[in-house]
Amino acid sequence: MAIVETRAVTKVFKAGTLGAVNDVDLVTEEGEFLVFLGPSGSGKTTLLRMIAGLEVPTSGEILIGGDVVNDLSPRERRIAMVFQSYALYPHLTVYKNIAFPLRAQGVPKDQHKKKVEWAAGLLSIGHLLERKPRELSGGERQRVAVARAIVREPSVFLLDEPLSNLDAKLRASARAELEQFHRRVGTTTIYVTHDQVEAMAMGDRVVVLHKGVVRQIGTPKQVYDDPADTFVATFLGSPPMNLLENGEVIVGFRPEHLVPAALAPSAPIKLTMKIHNVEYLGSEWIIYGRAEAGPTPDKIIISRLPNADLSIGGTHEFAVAEPHLRFFDKTSEKRTTARALSWP
Repeated sequence: MAIVETRAVTKVFKAGTLGAVNDVDLVTEEGEFLVFLGPSGSGKTTLLRMIAGLEVPTSGEILIGGDVVNDLSPRERRIAMVFQSYALYPHLTVYKNIAFPLRAQGVPKDQHKKKVEWAAGLLSIGHLLERKPRELSGGERQRVAVARAIVREPSVFLLDEPLSNLDAKLRASARAELEQFHRRVGTTTIYVTHDQVEAMAMGDRVVVLHKGVVRQIGTPKQVYDDPADTFVATFLGSPPMNLLENGEVIVGFRPEHLVPAALAPSAPIKLTMKIHNVEYLGSEWIIYGRAEAGPTPDKIIISRLPNADLSIGGTHEFAVAEPHLRFFDKTSEKRTTARALSWP
């Protein structure tokens, strides 16, 4: 295992333009599962590729295990990487695909069988070793790609959206398998995704990136409950956090915290809302509407109403209790201290 650290790492592809990654400082913990989360173009894959040695930083330092590795090749960094495309050799069996890195490294052939069977056993694919990739399902191919990466016993494990080619049901099971695998091997792992469910479910900590800048680093609970700015507030959560302007601040609250007014009689925010749409998702209803009074007629989303009897076009009273309110500066859009509200 090893600690990965970046110090003011920047990557600019074209002079005079905003960098794909800008002054990123982060330090993993040993054996941690760290997730890079952000929308397309946020710089998460570029940052991962710089750690891997596949991209050269414009400036800054990358350290693995306390050593600066900027000038080292990917092989010399003792990392293993799984890409979005599994890139298995179609003419080789699963056994030979997994053993390929051992051959490339010059590991004695008499050690291959033991190492391949160890890696395959960790991912429960020992029964597939004689098959070709075309005979495997998407989830099985993904596990072969992971086994091929870990067979070298790297100090750092890097994964670039390895589940994105799977359907929703298979992604859920593959996610659980990856979590169990990480708990068994304990290797420091950095995982890139744009899927917030994956990030929240798998990460010990989440690095939220936007336009090449780290907006927040924290546990899944921290980035969801206490977002550092309005971007994190609205990117995390489905549905996203509601934001309402009030004087010099923006007031935020999660949709699940907006409840019928009778349940929160002393709440500082009360809204009269006209319902525009209702979605039934089985375990909950999601209600879309617009506040009819307040500083601005904002669009509001409510979720987790188990027995909603709200007709489209109807008007209803809702409220948010004070502990659930989050305040953001109107100019910088960053978190700020709680303020008294001038609410009608």
